[in-house]
Amino acid sequence: MVCLVKGANHKDTCEMSESFRKLGLKLGVDSYLLLLEALYKDGQSEEGDRIFDQMTVDGLISSVYAYNMIIDCYCRAKMMDHASANFRDMQLKGFTPNLVTFNTLINGHCKDGAIAKAQELLEMLLKNGLKPDIITFSSIIDGLCRINRTWEAFECFNEMIEWGINPNAIVYNILIRSLCAIGDVSRSTKLLRRMQKEGISPETYSYNALIQIFCRMNDIKKAKKLFVSMSRSGLNPDSYTYSAFIETLSESGRLEETKMFYSMEANGCPPDSYVCNLIIKKLVLQDCIEDTKNIAEKCRQKGMSLNPVFNS
Repeated sequence: MVCLVKGANHKDTCEMSESFRKLGLKLGVDSYLLLLEALYKDGQSEEGDRIFDQMTVDGLISSVYAYNMIIDCYCRAKMMDHASANFRDMQLKGFTPNLVTFNTLINGHCKDGAIAKAQELLEMLLKNGLKPDIITFSSIIDGLCRINRTWEAFECFNEMIEWGINPNAIVYNILIRSLCAIGDVSRSTKLLRRMQKEGISPETYSYNALIQIFCRMNDIKKAKKLFVSMSRSGLNPDSYTYSAFIETLSESGRLEETKMFYSMEANGCPPDSYVCNLIIKKLVLQDCIEDTKNIAEKCRQKGMSLNPVFNS
């Protein structure tokens, strides 16, 4: 059953589940949920609703745990109306939502851009005598950053600390990315230092955000300093890291770009098609014919697709 669902053979899976039912055999809740999520993600709402109705008939939705799983399934399938309906239904049937229920819905609404609904749920959570945790706050902080309400996200960050909840790498990384997106280099750098002092390791994409913004400012010195710090932290630069440097270094001569190409391979980050085309484009513009030919040949040997202008 799981193999069929993961292989996207939803019709075969539905037919098999119907055959089981006719034989008096019932699927487990996990199998139903896998199928339900796959159907909704595939846009087969009518069939998904039928599967949900069958779960109800089979008595599989009869506990807070089961409702939490159903709500999570709908949130992951981006069916927030269905998730909210089940939230109401569980309460009507006498089941009290727990922190997992609220966190799941808050996260779903935040990813859907409905931050007001998420904040309403937070108020309800508090009225129910529950205490928000790192998952609650990280979801709301992420939701606020997604809709460019970064300063409100910081207010939420401070409130989280007042609750005695220490921020983790996820929260810091979200805020650093958001600050970089609005060009606040100073605050994002301070946040990076703060998390390092607290013994929390930034992730590659946080370093990338800062490296990219320093490169756009043409401050290669600071970008390279972050690059070194990133490597010393045990993080490997990726194609986004290198492409930021390549864009900026294009004015400083062919040696830097050629070095970047070979540095990527040496650091276990083989350049992808985008980076190769970017390097070659910059070298062509600087009339570096030999370097262009050498790198283009290496790319072709690896089966990479180059832009037509470089295939001659």
